[in-house]
Amino acid sequence: MTARIIDGKQVAESIRSELTKEVAELKKKGIIPGLGVILVGENPASISYVTAKEKACHDIGMFSSDNRLPATTTQKELLDFIEKMNKDPKINGILVQLPLPKHINEKDILTAINPDKDVDGFHPVNVGKMVMGEKAYLPCTPHGVVQLLARSGVKIDGAHVVVVGRSNIVGKPVANMLLQKAKNANATVTICHTGTPDIGYFTRQADIVIVAAGRPNTVTADMIKEGAVVIDVGVNRVPDSTKKAGFRLVGDVDYDNVKEKASMITPVPGGVGPMTITMLLFNTIESARTTAG
Repeated sequence: MTARIIDGKQVAESIRSELTKEVAELKKKGIIPGLGVILVGENPASISYVTAKEKACHDIGMFSSDNRLPATTTQKELLDFIEKMNKDPKINGILVQLPLPKHINEKDILTAINPDKDVDGFHPVNVGKMVMGEKAYLPCTPHGVVQLLARSGVKIDGAHVVVVGRSNIVGKPVANMLLQKAKNANATVTICHTGTPDIGYFTRQADIVIVAAGRPNTVTADMIKEGAVVIDVGVNRVPDSTKKAGFRLVGDVDYDNVKEKASMITPVPGGVGPMTITMLLFNTIESARTTAG
């Protein structure tokens, strides 16, 4: 068996096509969904990511406010800037690009964002609503994972899902989303992490394995059962002298060997990655629609 590749680019393009139509409908009512992005400092990866977000907004007809602040920006200056965006009716969603410079308290910044404009889904109010199964802005990468599964025809209801990783950005939220008594959920969920003595014991029982551990080859072929669905959220740089950049991107899964046992698998790059920005657009449009009543 060779796994069917779950093409994240294709799924993301399909969703963006739907969102483009939604933006056009909102514009007919005089509503232009707006995303305010704040980048502090000049982290190359963050600059690249923010630029991609701005292009994505433009491509589907949304308004994007690009705000690049120097690394010397104080916490108070950043908080004041967020408060200005909280009050700006043209901005439906606020995104503060992480990581922030070390002198700024990340937690304070994220909680300063109006929960109604928290399109990253990191505010404690939205996290609490998500855990309780109430309507909330869902974190973009976990929401993208769920959409990949659902739109690829994977049966989630009743499945045993093993999540490898317990971060607040991916592991915990995706586990919470999949165990809800709701559409595209209702799974039995097990979470493994660095404190789990034998991760393979659990992953071999899983119908769906979601890996977000931040380390290459965390999950190998002997750790999954025949026919399992494998979602690789990891993005790691490994040295590769054959590449111009001197490195290549790999996930957390031993892709070449695991794809011979899995029924479906996401590649890295081109799997989960394209879904993150897409779900950010989804949340911002949802915020615009909600604000308009």
